[in-house]
Amino acid sequence: MELVSPALDTTLTSVLSVLLLLAVSWQLWRLRWTVTRDRECQLPLPKGSMGWPVVGETLHWLLQGPDFHISRRQKYGNVFKTHLLGKPVIRVTGAENIRKILLGEHKLVCAQWPLSARIILGSNTLVNSTGDLHRMKRKVLAKVFSRTALEEYIPRLQDIVECELARWCSERDPVDVYDACRTLTFRVATRVLLGLSLEDAQMSYLSKIFEQLLNNLFSLPIDVSFSGLRKGIKARETIHEFMAKIIEEKLQSPLAEGHKDAFDYMLSGETAVELVFAAHSTTASACTSLVCGYLGSNPRPGSAQPRSTEREEEKKKEGLSRLRYLDCVVKEVLRCLPPVSGGYRTALQTFELDGYQIPKGWSVMYSIRDTHETSPAYQNSELFDPDRFGRDRNEASAGRFDYIPFGGGTRSCIGKELARVILKVLAVELLSAAEWRLATETFPRMQTVPVVRPVNGLHVYFNAADHNYITQQGEN
Repeated sequence: MELVSPALDTTLTSVLSVLLLLAVSWQLWRLRWTVTRDRECQLPLPKGSMGWPVVGETLHWLLQGPDFHISRRQKYGNVFKTHLLGKPVIRVTGAENIRKILLGEHKLVCAQWPLSARIILGSNTLVNSTGDLHRMKRKVLAKVFSRTALEEYIPRLQDIVECELARWCSERDPVDVYDACRTLTFRVATRVLLGLSLEDAQMSYLSKIFEQLLNNLFSLPIDVSFSGLRKGIKARETIHEFMAKIIEEKLQSPLAEGHKDAFDYMLSGETAVELVFAAHSTTASACTSLVCGYLGSNPRPGSAQPRSTEREEEKKKEGLSRLRYLDCVVKEVLRCLPPVSGGYRTALQTFELDGYQIPKGWSVMYSIRDTHETSPAYQNSELFDPDRFGRDRNEASAGRFDYIPFGGGTRSCIGKELARVILKVLAVELLSAAEWRLATETFPRMQTVPVVRPVNGLHVYFNAADHNYITQQGEN
């Protein structure tokens, strides 16, 4: 009598064959990356896992968020290997390690974002360009963020922030701060930087297209129908068409004398897309983190001391740069929750890092967030403590690369001063015109790809304040 039926026997054989094939594929995948080490270098490859064939650890990275890097750093150390978005990657944490990468631009490494981001943003954008092209584009865009340009932006910037905050305070329901900050920074990018006067419907439409581009920036580089890459490309093409019409209008109708915006310095749809991308997404992230930081340290500004209108006007005359404690708050927000969690490079030659070899051609991803969290320069780094940047402590002075919210070296964020100004203006308006409280029992978890933001939004009740407030610390 047969113990196993022919059908069951066939099924078992098929299952075993599939399992054997997977096991063999996995071993060959591991072997492939083992043999790609530089044989002329005696150092070993960093520890870590390359995941499954083709997809590597991409799905784990997208699903686990910041926990992915934390768990692997704890298991393998500050330098470990993985495989993300179709490429082998060395993930790097620590000020000294990052120092070598950022100062090794054009010698040890060159900037290279994942293939999906290069395709969607365009190969000639500032973040993707190298060598002379990068230097030329940075020189042009430096005019957009010069001191003179920033001084001209501030009045329009203040008007937008005041208007948006008034909307927040007029809402009876909780405001999703991240969505609200995206609207705010998108208005800043289009109205202040690009000088566009868009109707609300146009603004809403264009903002959604930019969000589609952002959401698909880091996707598998597979250009098929309904893929993330295809969606990102379509969003970029739509934005380019829109910008082309705006540029034509600008050329036919010059701006009034004395009024400058980014289009006065560059008339390129591709560069305009990059400019709005940078100002919109990363600054919205930082603005959300600012509100989150204030909520965590002081849920309602009731403990702040009311001041007379005259004193408030005096403070405004002193200028944002004179509010030293505000500088500390902004720095701490960017330390705890830097908008971009890291940067991408490609090894131009094999070099050593933390006792391991970084093979030529491999991607290197340095971590800003993890470096801030693990740096020995910061006491109780898990706490939101603006005083750590005060004159008495100034913890960031311990090392140049212990604090890098805007990156460093020749590719440090060119718009960092504008981002700081936006954060300061928002902070001043929040403290002077609003009261707020968290609408949920706990703070939301944060996701880090492509920018740091609350998983389900940050929901907050806003109300117009009865007085103008300014914190006692702001007078220091």
